[in-house]
Amino acid sequence: MQTLGKKIRLLRHQKSWSQEDVAKQLGISIPAFSKIETGITDINLSRLEQISKLFEMTVVQLLNTHGAEDQENYNMEVITLTQKLHEREVELIDLQKKIIELYEVRK
Repeated sequence: MQTLGKKIRLLRHQKSWSQEDVAKQLGISIPAFSKIETGITDINLSRLEQISKLFEMTVVQLLNTHGAEDQENYNMEVITLTQKLHEREVELIDLQKKIIELYEVRK
């Protein structure tokens, strides 16, 4: 919970919001929100959804504790795999054309 709390604090600072600002938006007291940021309070799913919406992200993104470097590696892997998929699609189209040509020749 402390890691999640630190992430929430970081997100709050990035928005230049005070604990009071966030607590009001969540409909909770400032001390209750402070306990979330410090990891004292366990956060239930509905509160996670509320916080993730507040910071315009999914619950998964909020819970993701990997750093920017991990995210960049993931993005690069997705790009590489997308390129390989495109190459295979081109190969498949070429093979389909050859099959059609062979079929037409046999007629």
